Amino acid sequence: MIVTEVMHMADPNPPEIRCLYCGKTYPVGADQCPHCRAPAHHRPRARLRQFRWFVALLALLCLVLILWLPR
Repeated sequence: MIVTEVMHMADPNPPEIRCLYCGKTYPVGADQCPHCRAPAHHRPRARLRQFRWFVALLALLCLVLILWLPR
């Protein structure tokens, strides 16, 4: 039996996403589709995390106002 070594090479095809508007693929890090110039639909996780904190704080503020204000 001959054992062959597998060389780990860089992937020649970077990960791509499909455009929601034209259906063609483009690289993940692009801000817009190079084919139809539509904005990328993948958002950074940091913005999603900020939005979640904002919604949580807004809900907490509403709860405090519901309990504090007279009925």
